[in-house]
Amino acid sequence: MGNLYALELYSVRRELQQDLWGTLRKVKKMGYEAVEFFGHFTRTAQELRAALDETGLYCCGWHTPWEYVRENNLLSTITYNKIIGNTDIVVPGLPHELTCCKEAWIKTAGEFNGIACKLADYGMHLGYHNHSSEFKEMEGGLPYHYFYDNTTDVGMQLDNGNALAAGPGTDIYELLKRYPCRAKTMHLKPYSNETGHATMIGEDDIDWGRFFALCYEYQDVEWFIIEYECESLYTPLDGVDRCLKALKKLEDDDVI
Repeated sequence: MGNLYALELYSVRRELQQDLWGTLRKVKKMGYEAVEFFGHFTRTAQELRAALDETGLYCCGWHTPWEYVRENNLLSTITYNKIIGNTDIVVPGLPHELTCCKEAWIKTAGEFNGIACKLADYGMHLGYHNHSSEFKEMEGGLPYHYFYDNTTDVGMQLDNGNALAAGPGTDIYELLKRYPCRAKTMHLKPYSNETGHATMIGEDDIDWGRFFALCYEYQDVEWFIIEYECESLYTPLDGVDRCLKALKKLEDDDVI
């Protein structure tokens, strides 16, 4: 059985806003088995659940604003996600005051530990999604290490393309070994050292064979989530379709 692939819907955000049902149908037809939502709750949970049920897609996560997991909002966030069938709450960014220095990152890690415990009582899981700033040196180390060295049951949703965008010194492969069994979901985003995100999976500078091999050895990934944002090469729907086809070709060629 091959890997399970999902789509980060931020990749097709405008299409989704204009036509929720039609966009989800197109995503399913491409061969995606699940989707990850993002941002504020702009539609009712009942509407999203109906769309997921109709298309046969599974919700494998939600990129959730930080304020949604704070104490005064956490219960409503849990209720909403229960309705749509999602158990994976992923925070994709944090306010500056929580990430401005080493001490702040360590304190934030402690807050994540507390939230993760509360979510666990409801059968839900908390994760964090990186951009590039977590891999830029701060006070002699990396924010990513400050955070994950001080969390326990917080998931590592590594975005490999975002991490590499921090610079050529970023070692995405070492991270998979350093934090074993922390990645329930993984973000796959093509990245080129020359053109940035203006590239395609299989044509970029990520060693996909090595990356997947380390995922298999050190992690227990349930969903590999594709995210593609470079419209200078392809339209959003074309881009995410090409990404999925590229990964399946790598599977067929026994690269991954």
